[in-house]
Amino acid sequence: MSGAGPASPGRSAASPLPSDRRREALAAASPIQPIIKDVGEIYSRLLDHRPVIQGEIRYFVKEFEEKRGLRELRVLENLKNTIFETNEHVLPKCEQAMHDNLNEAIKRLQAANDKIHRLQEREHEERKLQADKLMAREEKRVAHWEELMKEQQNKQAEVDEEHRKAVERLKEQYSEMEKELAKYVSF
Repeated sequence: MSGAGPASPGRSAASPLPSDRRREALAAASPIQPIIKDVGEIYSRLLDHRPVIQGEIRYFVKEFEEKRGLRELRVLENLKNTIFETNEHVLPKCEQAMHDNLNEAIKRLQAANDKIHRLQEREHEERKLQADKLMAREEKRVAHWEELMKEQQNKQAEVDEEHRKAVERLKEQYSEMEKELAKYVSF
């Protein structure tokens, strides 16, 4: 285990050789050759998995090609046929149906748009008519108010005039009464 056995002198003598030749020289000159061979076999069985993995890969590829290869081909062929049928038959029918339905929808939308436009025009005319009626009523009310105010001013002037005349009459009457009274007081 310490490495001081018979392999040590062989190592120093074989150091100028390349590494592969050095191992061969060590194995051939050494009494532990069967042990090294057994270790190599154990290593290749336990740690070197390349041959096993390559065998598994070959088996997997063989199984995949045999079992799935034709099935995948059939699936792809069916897909190709379905796409071809869709492109040749279904798509033109869908386009025609869509075109017909879109034309019908456009006609209906245009008719609805025309009706809404006419309705908006009628509503606008009604609003304008109502606004005109409202303005006419407002003008009539203002004219009536002005006439009423003039009438009130005239009546107020008449009442003021009557009141002034009444006051004048009463003043004259009281002045005459005072004169008459002054006559009676002088007796």
